[in-house]
Amino acid sequence: MKDILSLVRPNILNLTPYSTARDEYKGPIGVFLDANENPYPSNCYNRYPDPAQRELKQLLSQIKGVAPERIFIGNGSDEAIDLCFRVFCEPQVDNAIAITPSYGMYRVAAAINDVEMREVPLNADYSLDTDAIMAAADAHSKLLFLCSPNNPSGNLFPRAQIVELLRRFPGIVVLDEAYIDFADGKGFLGELEKHPNLIILQTLSKAWGMAGLRLGLAFGTAEIMDIFSRVKYPYNISSAVQQLVRERLSDTDNVARQIAEIQSERARVSAALAASPVVEKVFPSDANFVLIRTSGDPRELYQHLISEGIIVRDRSRIRGCEGCLRITIGTPAENDKLISLI
Repeated sequence: MKDILSLVRPNILNLTPYSTARDEYKGPIGVFLDANENPYPSNCYNRYPDPAQRELKQLLSQIKGVAPERIFIGNGSDEAIDLCFRVFCEPQVDNAIAITPSYGMYRVAAAINDVEMREVPLNADYSLDTDAIMAAADAHSKLLFLCSPNNPSGNLFPRAQIVELLRRFPGIVVLDEAYIDFADGKGFLGELEKHPNLIILQTLSKAWGMAGLRLGLAFGTAEIMDIFSRVKYPYNISSAVQQLVRERLSDTDNVARQIAEIQSERARVSAALAASPVVEKVFPSDANFVLIRTSGDPRELYQHLISEGIIVRDRSRIRGCEGCLRITIGTPAENDKLISLI
């Protein structure tokens, strides 16, 4: 494996980041006369937020078991995805690889950054084809995106295959673990020391119930996370969001109960859907959703559910998901309504 910093775009590696006075001065501050803020208190929102999110990173470090310097906090995981392209990929020169079907923002972020995206189809059962992935790579392949559990198929990929790709791929492996809290298998946070070319994405939007706060996480080497922090916009996470997230992160027992209920409901909903005459197949899921293949026109079932006030995700137009709908696991009452209509 080559030196990780050699994968970074030279202009990014040599970047002098925007720096605030509060980045430069580490001591106690009593009078803030540096940032041209309104000096009159307004629930503390008259002041800019901590650009480094120090308190929040300390709390996340305790929960995740990862050193604060290995954590990047973004405005949703999409910010971290975009930064991967901005930091590593030279536009119109480098390329990225992603599996398909998978999360669509990888392709969108590649297009925005003018980077070629090479998509490698999963097998018919949505398993990984590691040889096909490596065959798609060349000397300009800087990023490999793996979503595990995968969206929309819901399956967790075997650890051995991910480790194999970490060892063989010449660039950065971006492992998106947005749904890892719902899986029986553990994620890769404990593997960061072993794999310097690994970036892990997680989110507080799913299991932690903070989708409206838009906060995503990236974990990697201290050097790469420092570069992410230098490239990001200075105040990317607001004071209100940082405070609300800290409060929510203290409610771990309730979150654990909700995760357990969603896992139980996933099994119940899957069994009920499998027994329906309009469902051909329910794919195994390690996430908080299930993918189904309908026995008839998926649009008819989709519109039927819409007419009854239930919205699901139509994935039938995606290559590899023909005839499929993706259904999020709701509350028991919401799931009861869904089951009664299918």
